[in-house]
Amino acid sequence: MTTDRHDPTTLRLPPLQPDGEGAASCSTDHPASRVIREILARVGDKWSLLVIGLLHDGPLRFTEIQRRVDGISHRMLTQTLRSLQRDGLVSRTSYAEIPPRVEYAVTPLGRSLSEPAIALAAWAAGHHRAILDAREAFDSDER
Repeated sequence: MTTDRHDPTTLRLPPLQPDGEGAASCSTDHPASRVIREILARVGDKWSLLVIGLLHDGPLRFTEIQRRVDGISHRMLTQTLRSLQRDGLVSRTSYAEIPPRVEYAVTPLGRSLSEPAIALAAWAAGHHRAILDAREAFDSDER
């Protein structure tokens, strides 16, 4: 048996409290489990956290968001912004100007999500090498 220095079981994370919302909200017995799963799916998708994190520093126009989020299509950005609006995480403001101007901004609820989202991105950036090493080791063992 080999030991893996990137084994996630060696991380020292605080335990979930069985009587707290963290662990209980994971259960299908939780009264809001459907909504919780929908929210986690929203923030866990490919684009939402990137958009939320990008809007953390201030409102942006659609084209600026699309320019800064590498690889997102016009259609996908439209869908993502509409979903984030629906969930109350992003606001859309139209200005009656010629030409019309629309800006998207993170709401107070979205800001409460953007801070852990930015921390998660920082974690990914800080651990990307270890993850790539683990993938390489795993893939070489599979051959």
